[in-house]
Amino acid sequence: MIAGKPILVLGGGIAGMTAALEAAEAGCEVVLVEKAPYLGGRVAKMNLYFPKLCPPSCGLEINLKRLRANPRIQVLTQAELIELSGSAGDFTATVKVAPRYVTAACTRCGFCAEACPAERPDEFNYGLSKTKAVYLPHAMAWPERYVVERPLCPPGCAACAQACPYGAVDLHQQEERRTFQVAAVIAATGWAPYNAARIEGLGYGESKNVVTNLVLERLAAPNGPTGGKILRPSDGRAPRLVAFVQCAGSRDENHLPYCSGVCCAASLKQAAYVRSQYPDARVVVFYIDIRTSGRLEDFYSRIAADTNVQFIKGKVAHIDEDPATGDLVVHAEDILRGKQLALHADLVVLATGIVPQTQGLPAAFPVDEYRFAGNGKAGLYPAGCAHRPEEVSASVQEATGAALKALHCVVRSAHHG
Repeated sequence: MIAGKPILVLGGGIAGMTAALEAAEAGCEVVLVEKAPYLGGRVAKMNLYFPKLCPPSCGLEINLKRLRANPRIQVLTQAELIELSGSAGDFTATVKVAPRYVTAACTRCGFCAEACPAERPDEFNYGLSKTKAVYLPHAMAWPERYVVERPLCPPGCAACAQACPYGAVDLHQQEERRTFQVAAVIAATGWAPYNAARIEGLGYGESKNVVTNLVLERLAAPNGPTGGKILRPSDGRAPRLVAFVQCAGSRDENHLPYCSGVCCAASLKQAAYVRSQYPDARVVVFYIDIRTSGRLEDFYSRIAADTNVQFIKGKVAHIDEDPATGDLVVHAEDILRGKQLALHADLVVLATGIVPQTQGLPAAFPVDEYRFAGNGKAGLYPAGCAHRPEEVSASVQEATGAALKALHCVVRSAHHG
């Protein structure tokens, strides 16, 4: 074990979990803070990784096994950093922890949810389904216990507590404030998709059959709202033609001026989902540039070799819907052929970009004009998509590097008391 103060990791997604595990397995104490009621972040919501098209559950299961076996990691979910002072090797951090209302006595029997009369949109499925107000975030969720969304409970209701045979529901829990002396802080606060409703003309929020790439990921997932079948949200029908709109808001000075790096590969992956489920379906990808550098170029070549997948270089101007059928018409330019198109589609998928979730970080973490965190003063290290748009493997590598930098601060804190 390394003597010295702990490392504080902000964010329990793949980057935060990696940083915490690497630091703890090197012998350091770690406090891992996650604002959601479970670890895993957006990776936990994915169907498959590109380019191998393997499920993320494998990697998450391994990481959760490592985490459960490591007593050096203290995990705080539904928590956030509210104050930080000090310098490298000697920070004072104040963390706010919201009540979960379910204790470690929970066995996941589900009796509490069965008794609950209230419902909530399921955040894990991006609102495509509902759960009860007391719910298990998802099947692999860790901590392995239910959580109560108390504001949604009917006044005076205690049905969940009364139904629990183990006394695990405690509706009297209160918010806590905890203070930690830490040697370094790693910011792995992740990302959110750009709000496609801000993009005029693409129909998001107006047509049920215009969805984002994140929604399609849940539709394709076996634990998703449709059991893994890609179906039109309007009528549950299998799509015969799916159009992907790349750079939906990205590389646009009115929205996100930058490239999010992973959207092209994500759409290629999702084109493979459609073609695997529906051998006769067509996929059309509207793009500005296809960016699949390095090892992903072979992945692009493999998908492009499918004769039912067509790539059209050109921006989509607007999308119309037939209100009677929910069918869509995609109006776009075809630059290479020099003409305008009106493509009839059953489903349109918008490839929205990565927006860093760095609001609330200590002021000592500098952010650029796009709000991505940079390296600030010593002891403060960003990782993953809080730092820059990255795929999973790059986030893991960067998180490992951040852990190594933080370990130097831990060693210095031990030498200086």
